[in-house]
Amino acid sequence: MRFDTLVSFYSESQKHYDPSTHGYVGGIDFLGSCMANVTDIGTNRAIQLFGKFDDNSLVIRVPELPYQNWAFITVGNSKTKYRLQTMRQTQKMATLIVGEG
Repeated sequence: MRFDTLVSFYSESQKHYDPSTHGYVGGIDFLGSCMANVTDIGTNRAIQLFGKFDDNSLVIRVPELPYQNWAFITVGNSKTKYRLQTMRQTQKMATLIVGEG
């Protein structure tokens, strides 16, 4: 298995609602990046896991999860934000299933 795709992790922990401005303030913090194996989830597996087909889901495998508290990730040079749908931690690696959103 090749870890050939750069995955960047971001946090929105500083983002909060401000009642005086009636909106959200704060920003997005870049936590860091790591190399990962990124594949498409596949039609059959998406239906088994979620009961529907979501063509914008990815499987991301990393040797170990570098950041615990992250809000979303980006893959490669794409600006698309992917949020966690499910995660499995095994002895050898962490597997994240993420969806666009």
